[in-house]
Amino acid sequence: MLATVCCAGALSQSAPPAPDKVWHSKAETVLDHALAARPEAKYDIDVAKVYTLAELIDLAEQHNPETRVAWQEAKARAASLGIARAAFYPTLTAVALAVTIRQAALLSEYYHRQTEGLFIPTLHVDYLVFDFGGRGGAVDVAKANLLVADLAFNDTHRKLIFQVSSAYYRLLNAKGQRQAAEVSLKNAQTIEEDAQSRLANGLATKPDLLEATAARAQGDYDLQAAIGAEDIAHGDLATTMGLQPETQFQVQDIHDLPTPTAMADSIDQEIDRAFSQRPELMQQVARVRAAQGALKQAHSEYVPNIGFSGDGGLARGYGQLDLYPSSYAQAEYWNVSLQMKWTLFDGGRREHEVAQAKAERRAAEAGIDALRDQIGNEVWAAYSNMKTALRQQQAAAALLDASNQSYEAARESYSYGIRSQLDVISAQKALAQALSEDVLARTQLLLQVTDLAFRTGDLIQTPARTPIQTPNQTQPQKVVP
Repeated sequence: MLATVCCAGALSQSAPPAPDKVWHSKAETVLDHALAARPEAKYDIDVAKVYTLAELIDLAEQHNPETRVAWQEAKARAASLGIARAAFYPTLTAVALAVTIRQAALLSEYYHRQTEGLFIPTLHVDYLVFDFGGRGGAVDVAKANLLVADLAFNDTHRKLIFQVSSAYYRLLNAKGQRQAAEVSLKNAQTIEEDAQSRLANGLATKPDLLEATAARAQGDYDLQAAIGAEDIAHGDLATTMGLQPETQFQVQDIHDLPTPTAMADSIDQEIDRAFSQRPELMQQVARVRAAQGALKQAHSEYVPNIGFSGDGGLARGYGQLDLYPSSYAQAEYWNVSLQMKWTLFDGGRREHEVAQAKAERRAAEAGIDALRDQIGNEVWAAYSNMKTALRQQQAAAALLDASNQSYEAARESYSYGIRSQLDVISAQKALAQALSEDVLARTQLLLQVTDLAFRTGDLIQTPARTPIQTPNQTQPQKVVP
């Protein structure tokens, strides 16, 4: 097995033999086998259950690999903090020294063969007593890095919640578009059947029937496109949840979701909340702390440090001179030392370390201002998009109502001979477009609600908040969309 690994390692370091051919080698085969041997993470989902958005998010947080990656990185930073704190404690080491020596000893005018054997088990201790802030700075850096990792873990969940929510609303839009296309096709089929009946009774012309047939064919074409788009949206949501794209499950329909009617908070309130909740901004503040700890470490290099070290044990020895009888002895062994170390000259290294630490701290502080500007702009854009989506949804609802009435009136007028077949087909197309735009406007509004909650950091708050007001709310309440 070792030979196989070594061979694969050697092969993997050679470049492809030519630029015009695909590279394949035994090393690639070894990696392929290693990948195949790693089991793919799977979990079961109830195909008969209708999942709400909150349940889908819960499944994604449990099974999406990105949350596990962020979790392990946070645990690694926690271990780094433990390593930094360990420097405040002494180090105790067990040492066992076994030596045998044969040499020529000069006694008077002759060399004599001398043989010695030593076995010295000892305990060695090292303890840095004072370092004037060096270890404290390292602990500060480790604490800040752990805080950054914890906040990154939270941000991973924030992004995952937004990804699942966005995929869910896109699926709802695709389902709604498919349902609208089905209604449109049914209306077109009704018009075509009516045209056939009227043609058979001499009340319509062949061009009228052809127009109706063309409208029905267009409706069927639109329906097939909507079905394909729904399949793709379903696969996107499944993938985000850590499932195979073809996994079948049901989600709550858009008609079961409340539609927002007004903004709950002002733009100033939204921005202020984003400044206090966004994990990236808090991460940047933690990076300033890490830079301050690094500066503390750099300053500690200018002062001496005091350390303690010692050994203690029992020395056992064996010795023989020429062919005389050998002898054996043992005795206690220990030594203790207190050392002060002070670097007087290092070619400017410490000065550059301090300058580097100060520059990194100032860069981290400037990053806070830059991130605030970015977050403020993101919240402003999301807030504006949501206001626009609210107005568009209201307009789309009014358009759908008007288009439905227009279609019914056109059909009724056509039955009395007042309107032409083309008028009915035109009204049917307008109704189909209005159905599509109504579904799109509703899902876009819900998506913009989620986007604003994502930009302000509301998605990861307990209880979670969202900047909307539904018809059932007498006071602005903040709930997950």
